[in-house]
Amino acid sequence: MLKSFEHIGMTVSNMDRAIEFYCGLLGLKLQLRKQMPDGMQVAFLDAGGGMLEVFAPPGGAARAVDLPEGTAGVKHITFHFEKVEETFAQLEAAGVEIKERPRFAVHSEMLNRIAFVRDPDGIIVELAERSQNRLG
Repeated sequence: MLKSFEHIGMTVSNMDRAIEFYCGLLGLKLQLRKQMPDGMQVAFLDAGGGMLEVFAPPGGAARAVDLPEGTAGVKHITFHFEKVEETFAQLEAAGVEIKERPRFAVHSEMLNRIAFVRDPDGIIVELAERSQNRLG
């Protein structure tokens, strides 16, 4: 029987930069960080309802490529914030790459306002504010 969402794994080019972005700017909490015998760094970052398992290969990694339309895969990762506008303003002031400025969500049954930024490796991160009318 399903208990909850556990984690999603992703690769980054630099663990320190990833932790600074996800923990320092977005507010996730570092739960574990270690280096494997092969030099791979691994960290678990708690997002409050699941975790990111972050891998940083010893030789770095190439910048993420957006998922082409019609291709299976993960398009973005989304984090829930109380106020999207406030979080977005803090990220913009910190020099985070902007993909899409805050706007009302198309799926108003679930979300109120959303915005999109890119992490240091170009991975698309959605900032979401839940709708008061949310289903379920």
